[in-house]
Formats: sequence, structure tokens, C-alpha cells
Amino acid sequence: MDKIVILDFGSQYTQLISRKIRELGVYTEILPYNKPVFDENTKGLILSGSPYSVYENDAPIVDQSIFSKGLPVLGICYGMQLIAHFFGGKVSKAHKSEYGFATLEVVKPSKLLEGMDKTVVWMSHGDRLEKLPEGFEAIARTSNSPFAAIENLSKKIWAVQFHPEVYHTQKGKQLLSNFVLDICKAKANWNMENFLAQQIETIRKTVKDKRVIGAISGGVDSTVTAAILSKAIGDQFVGVFVNNGLLRKNEIEYVLNALNKLKINVRYEDAENLFLDRLKGVIDPEQKRKIIGHTFIDVFKRIAEDYKDAEFLAQGTLYPDVIESTSVKGPSATIKSHHNVGGLPKDLKFKLIEPLRFLFKDEVRKLGKTLGIDDEFINRHPFPGPGLAIRIIGEITKEKLDILREADAIVVEEIKKANLYNDLWQAFAVLLPVSSVGVMGDKRTYENVVAIRIIESVDGMTADWAKIPYEVLNNISTRIINEVKSINRVVYDISSKPPSTIEWE
Repeated sequence: MDKIVILDFGSQYTQLISRKIRELGVYTEILPYNKPVFDENTKGLILSGSPYSVYENDAPIVDQSIFSKGLPVLGICYGMQLIAHFFGGKVSKAHKSEYGFATLEVVKPSKLLEGMDKTVVWMSHGDRLEKLPEGFEAIARTSNSPFAAIENLSKKIWAVQFHPEVYHTQKGKQLLSNFVLDICKAKANWNMENFLAQQIETIRKTVKDKRVIGAISGGVDSTVTAAILSKAIGDQFVGVFVNNGLLRKNEIEYVLNALNKLKINVRYEDAENLFLDRLKGVIDPEQKRKIIGHTFIDVFKRIAEDYKDAEFLAQGTLYPDVIESTSVKGPSATIKSHHNVGGLPKDLKFKLIEPLRFLFKDEVRKLGKTLGIDDEFINRHPFPGPGLAIRIIGEITKEKLDILREADAIVVEEIKKANLYNDLWQAFAVLLPVSSVGVMGDKRTYENVVAIRIIESVDGMTADWAKIPYEVLNNISTRIINEVKSINRVVYDISSKPPSTIEWE
């Protein structure tokens, strides 16, 4: 399968480059800048942006031999400056930084910029190219950047100062298409049908007659993983669904029904009492997370003892998890270590199977549809691993969980009634550790307060609170106060991320 390799120099937009190209039907791989790997399927190379300046002493520098592979190369922002630096150009701090919108003017016809003249692009740089390297020509400019795009046809190198991968660049996808499909001649054969067939074949060859077990949370990632394994090896796969007592209303029945429809071999384990006993009296949110994580591992280890022939563990690891957890030390130093990327207990001696490890979230949803999973399930809002434990501020009790479950269900029901659910990233309720004075039936009450969190986002990295119609908010508030015992006040969270996070804990 043809692919484009993207070398990551630490840009916050690197994953966007990959996703945009995959939308064109071409497979991509993101690699650390100092570990370039090419094979016969590599049709082109992209150098990402970076928070560094190329003239700094500790700036990330790629091996110059990559330019002698005969592959077309596209440099983006820092990638452009790095190319100029290698070939004798001059990069220096700009007298006037360029952040935001700019109008691109094509000054020389180029395959890269076909269909791009007089279009709006997104700039984000404090440095600029002052002198062209020998053999390079300017092909576009903006009011502040005389060399907004350059090329060297004999060396098959193109570079742009702006970011074609971001939404704000109006025809950015056109530029990437020009490079990937027209210049690199990559075949657009990346789709979920081909990917699924390839994964099924790989799993069968790897597993043979052995057993695979895997945890199913009821989320999209673990369910799609389970569906792939089930399609590949049938009942040789055992999916373990653990009730930790921290799930949403009717979640157990909903998930088990969905898994049964997919004919997945499922083992259900009720561990509610164990989890709640261990969480008793715990207030600190980080401590809650650790207890829940350790308890789940204890439960899973006990279950695994029943399957002596199991040699493999299936996980729903996604590509962003892999990228963030394997970045080299430097400009893209590890952002966070994910629990399912190298975080297994050493005494769980399984070989890993991670069929989704090269997919982004939107691709997982497409794969789910290919597998026949209902749209309603595929489009479910994200739900945190620790469940409702981090939506109850303070100590966790069965009574509080039951109160929150009812309030949360009303939020989702009303959002769906208003046909807003699929336009939102998340909508949920949070039980606060405060009581409020109220009047109900001419009597004074002193009851719980619930906060409603409804947000819009593309990828969860940034988010804004949703401007829900007042009528919908009114319906949510009225129903919660009337129908849920022990709540007499509802508030709406109007915080954006950043500076706030999506969850309260």
C-alpha cells in the first residue's frame, strides 16, 4: 500500500497533516524526526512544523541524506526553514511576526499550488526566509512573506511557510492533494474495507489456534476492537465487560445487547461492590483514578487465570496514543504515558494485539460502520475511563451515583429530543459537593446542586461550551429538579478548554 511519511518536529498540527491526507485515501505514518524509515511503499515525505527556530543551538535537525532518496519532499513552516537552512538559504527572526490569516499570491505556476491563487492561508511563525537557497524559486508570497512557498524541481523539493493542514487555510486540502496525488503519484487505496481485510488476515496468522482476551468498556474503541477479533477468530476471542458500579444509567443492558447483536463472545463480571468498597472515603480525584485502575487490573488478572490457553491481549490503542507515548525526547517529548501503551503489569504475560493502533478516532468510527455496528452506538459521546467517579466531586457513594445517573440520563434524553446529540462532543451532568436552599411545595429544602456540561469540539484537545437553546436548558433543569430526588438547583458550565478541562476532575 502506498504511503506518505511525515517526520514530526514537534508541531501541534502534525496529526492534522496525517488526518487530512488519509481523507484523500492515502495511508500516512508519523515518525520522530530522528528516526526516518522508508520502504518501497513510501511515495513522499513531509517535514512538519516545530516550536523551535532552525538557527537555535538545540533545534531538531534531520539527517540530510533524506533529500537524496529521490522522494518528493514537502516542508511545512519549520520544515521549510529547515530545507532552506540545509541548502544555504538564510532564516532569521522576522521584524514582524505573522500569526493568523494571510492572502496567498501565486507568483510562478507550480503543480503544488494549482487552484490556490488569491486564497486565504493560515500563518503561525515568528521567523521567515530572508534569502533563497541556490536552485530554489519563489512560487508564492504574502504581504509579509516574500517566500511564502518555494520549490526546487530538480531536487523534487517544495516548501510552504503557511499551514495547509489547518481548517483556516481555505484550500489547504487542495495543496495536500496536489502534492500527494499529483506530485508523489500515490495511489488512493487506503480505506476501511481494505484495512479490515488486512487486519483479519494478520490476526489469524498471528493467533492461529490460541485464545485472545480483551477488556470491553462499552466505548467505541474497545467495541470495534472486539468486533474485529470476533470476525477474525470467533469464540477464540473472549471480551471481558466489567461492571465497576460507575457506569451510566442502563449502560450494562445497552452494552451487552450491542455486543450480543455483533455475536461477540462476552464474559460479564459484576465487581460493583469491590470498586465501591475501595473508593469509600476517597476524595482526591487522582487517587480515585489510581484506585479504579488498580482494581480493574486485579479483576482482570483474576479472570485471566480462567483462560490458561490465552496468549494474547487485545487493546483498543489508537494512533494518537502511540504517537504521544513514543515521541523521542526533544521537540515532541512524551506528552503523556497512556495506560494501554506500554503500561501493562509485568505479571500479565500476554502478547499484544492492537488492530486500531494506526487509526485516528474518526477512522475507528468508519471502521465500526464497516463492521455493521449501529450508528447510534458508533456516534456515542466519549465517556471517561473512571466513569461517574470523576463526575461526583468528593466521596463516592451508591446514593450519589444513583442520583447522578438519573440526572445524566435526563441531559442526554433532552439533547437527543432536540436533535443536537450528534452535533456535540459531550453532554453530561456533574454532582457538586455543595447543598443549596430551595422551596418545593411551600417547604424549605436544602438539597444537592448539579452542573450541566455541554461542549462542542473537533478532537477533544480544545473545546467550547455549547450555546444550547434556552428552551432545551429549561427542559433539562425542570425535569432534573422535578424527577430526581435530592436535587433542587441546576447550573450550566460556560467554561472553555483551555483554561478549563472537559471533565471536572
